[in-house]
Amino acid sequence: MANRLRDSLSPYLLLHAGDPVDWWEWGDEALAEAKRRDVPVFISVGYAACHWCHVMREESFADPEVAALLNESFVSVKVDREERPDVDAVYMQATQAMTGSGGWPMTVFATPEGRPFFAGTYFPPVRRGQMPSFPEVVTALADAWATRRDEVVGSADEIVRQLAAATNVVVDADRPEPKETLELLSHGYDPIHGGFGRAPKFPPTTVLDALLVRGDPATLDLATGTLDAMARGGICDQAGGGFHRYSVDAGWVVPHFEKMLYDNALLLGTFARAWRRIPFHEGERRDLYEGVGERLVGWLLREMRLDGGAFASSLDADSADIHGNAHEGIFYVWNPELLVDALGDDDGDWARDVFHVTNGGTFEHGLSVLQVRGRPDRERLDGIRERLLVAREARFRPQQDDKVVAAWNGWLVDSLVQAGMIFQRPEWVKAARDAATYVWETHWVDGSLRRVSRGGVVAAEGAAADDHGAVALGFARLAGALGEGAWLERARLVLDAALELYGADDGGFYDAPAGDLYARARDVADNATPSGTATLVAALRLVSLLACEPSYESRADDAVRTTWAVLGANPRFAGWPLADLLVADEAGRGLRPAQVVVVTDEPGSELVTAAWRMAPDGSAVVVGAPGTEGFGHLFEGRTEPGVYVCRGETCFAPAADVTELKTVLWKRVH
Repeated sequence: MANRLRDSLSPYLLLHAGDPVDWWEWGDEALAEAKRRDVPVFISVGYAACHWCHVMREESFADPEVAALLNESFVSVKVDREERPDVDAVYMQATQAMTGSGGWPMTVFATPEGRPFFAGTYFPPVRRGQMPSFPEVVTALADAWATRRDEVVGSADEIVRQLAAATNVVVDADRPEPKETLELLSHGYDPIHGGFGRAPKFPPTTVLDALLVRGDPATLDLATGTLDAMARGGICDQAGGGFHRYSVDAGWVVPHFEKMLYDNALLLGTFARAWRRIPFHEGERRDLYEGVGERLVGWLLREMRLDGGAFASSLDADSADIHGNAHEGIFYVWNPELLVDALGDDDGDWARDVFHVTNGGTFEHGLSVLQVRGRPDRERLDGIRERLLVAREARFRPQQDDKVVAAWNGWLVDSLVQAGMIFQRPEWVKAARDAATYVWETHWVDGSLRRVSRGGVVAAEGAAADDHGAVALGFARLAGALGEGAWLERARLVLDAALELYGADDGGFYDAPAGDLYARARDVADNATPSGTATLVAALRLVSLLACEPSYESRADDAVRTTWAVLGANPRFAGWPLADLLVADEAGRGLRPAQVVVVTDEPGSELVTAAWRMAPDGSAVVVGAPGTEGFGHLFEGRTEPGVYVCRGETCFAPAADVTELKTVLWKRVH
């Protein structure tokens, strides 16, 4: 049996390299082998930080008897969903359509052409109630292929036909009304715990971004209620910084413990933008959000930054206890005795109360996650956090997935720049530049963007739409902060490639280039991350303003229309399109997105900080010395220091101080 995964770039695939299953990577060779052998394809999709993916590996894929069943009757394909989002997307659509739900590990059986006929997620090694065991599933499907092949193939053809009809993007929907859309969104808000819907709860990051656009009390209360609960809850790593992937309960108490770069990249920007909206008299909340941002970036720089400056994809949910046995979340949880051991009696008792660490535990085995209760002394709390972090470093660490994903690093560059400029942390902007430099030098190959690299080696597969959008967005934001036109030109190159690769006849975008899958991935809904379409729209609008290139704005207008049907029906899954709608609504009321040009030889000046803190959503801020080039006409004739604000054809006199700047930034022009 060939060990085909041993040379993979993916840490997830490498975890399976020693399995007795005869794994193939996704591609033409695997499908050709299935056709040669005249057997179906078994497609298993997961990712390195996935707890239940590890469970299914240990229970089934490492079992020689199960492997023998698979090897005899199927060509088995292992897919890293983070490396091949196109494969994941089309089979997830099939899984959700056939079962009513989805998740990972994803388990799909398909014809030799890759057309699915059976799908599910995790299957146990032995039957549990109505859930069949994985060996039962494998045996039954092998028998069906051998004895009822026409029925199986016909079923696959019908599934593909129905999926094609069900997944068509509606492009002729009317523009949603902002008021009605916000009312619809608010119906799902949890007034007790914050967030939307019931357990499990994922960070609704893109929706929060939309709720921050206007800053009015009605929308701001929904955003801050959620951010407060998340910042104080167990989903937030109170000792080490950053956020876990989601909460298994409605109250944000017990998380699913993996930590994903994309979640934290997006949340950093959200907390920074929320901080801008908090009135000065709410100092406690401002301190809370700034502290969350500082600890989040601290975690990123300490535990996720790789050689070369880019950032790793994730940390596993599982790690070992003192006996070497793996447990989910064991790295992060405490009991009263552990707190006393780390802090002493007085501080241990104080920390127990503040972090709500109970004798019975809030997690498993009498252990508790850390939550912040009440209004503890901030200085003492910060000191306690630092000491707990030191104590925690003695534990066995979760495994890191050290591959670099272009999209996730692009979103992080965007957030690091915004947070760094808002909170006056130039070292964060430098970290953003280092990450962007790595992505440009490693992932941009012969005029083409690649999605994944590891150890400086880039994968052969190309990128997805969200990679292009996020990288262009990050590059453009970095260009504005540094006043370096080269980054804006790189953003344009990445965007222009995206327009060619993903453009659809209806004005929108596909998520992947045309390829060998039975369907072409396309989903205009936001999920844990913004959709490829929403990300490209955001990048097009920012680059349009910075480069003075209206054709990008027109292209964004065409594309965002393809999100309106989802936005009108379920705004929880269209956060960035909702933000775009609200920015456009503000523009219609005289507050168009602004081009904010700060002409200065002092990049850390008060005016620079004020511009980044006060500019309305959708604006583009660029900071540069007189004569800066590479930003269209933005610096032409602007030789005197000051802040030059324009909205469309309306430009204001340059602002020389913060009071004047606030006036021109928020002056409505009809």
